[in-house]
Amino acid sequence: MYVKAVHITENQVTTVTTYTQARAELAALCDEVASTREPVIIRRRNAEDVALVSADELASLLETAHLLRSPKNAQRLLAAINRAQSRVLSPSSVEELRRELGLGEKEK
Repeated sequence: MYVKAVHITENQVTTVTTYTQARAELAALCDEVASTREPVIIRRRNAEDVALVSADELASLLETAHLLRSPKNAQRLLAAINRAQSRVLSPSSVEELRRELGLGEKEK
């Protein structure tokens, strides 16, 4: 398999490889990126580094950037995240959740 370096910064693990190594093991590298959803940095000699990112992850990042573009929308989204993270919820049974949501008994 390809030789790679792994950098750990602020709770984020980033895989770094060279252009030559990426070319030699492109299929395996693509499989890794698709399965882990973690980008891989490809270092190029005399050129800017690039990142290999799964298409789903890129779409998610672009959508997030679009939603955060509006300052008011960004404030609302970040406030909602803070509210969700600050709540401590106790486990509920399916029956309790059905009652809470006003759903009837499961049909047999």
